[in-house]
Amino acid sequence: MEPNTFTAFAGTRLIVSGNLSNMLKGVKARLETHGDDRVLIFEDETGKQVDFDFRGTIEDVLARVAPEKNKPGPGRPSLGVVCGEVSLLPRHWEWLERQQHNVSATIRRLVDDAIRTEPPEAKARYAIEAADRVMWVLAGDLPGCEEASRALYAREFDRFGSFAKAWPADVAAHLRALAAKGEVAVDDQDTMQVKALRVES
Repeated sequence: MEPNTFTAFAGTRLIVSGNLSNMLKGVKARLETHGDDRVLIFEDETGKQVDFDFRGTIEDVLARVAPEKNKPGPGRPSLGVVCGEVSLLPRHWEWLERQQHNVSATIRRLVDDAIRTEPPEAKARYAIEAADRVMWVLAGDLPGCEEASRALYAREFDRFGSFAKAWPADVAAHLRALAAKGEVAVDDQDTMQVKALRVES
């Protein structure tokens, strides 16, 4: 899987966009010279806002987000696992218990396989939802935001872009880039359908 990327804004001005480490370095440098900035950080894949602790040096900041090292000795290694509840029917539990790996490992493998084989339509929907989340935070008070949201979900990308033109340049460019991922995913699906038709014919 590709590593997550993040984008940080100070108001309507884009600070940095990139992987976690580069984003944190860029934001930290900005805060050291513009300490009063209200910085908003978004995870590009989901469009969700995320917060980080920027106290101390950049080494301190990076250390706080670094994965924990496995401790030697007995016990389960730290995997960054998040606990939750799953409700399954008896036949599901019976199947899971027959697998080579334990239940948790098997479920993680099934989910990873599902993520890798998700259809383009699902990826397009995720991209559109991510763009919409970011848009309402950065451009929610700007003219045409509600109409742009409708255009986005209707897959009217040119119309969406026409609304974005009236917004601050960095905001408009970033939102168009996020929305384009939904457009590309749909195009990929159309290409796959055309190939399938050619094979059948």
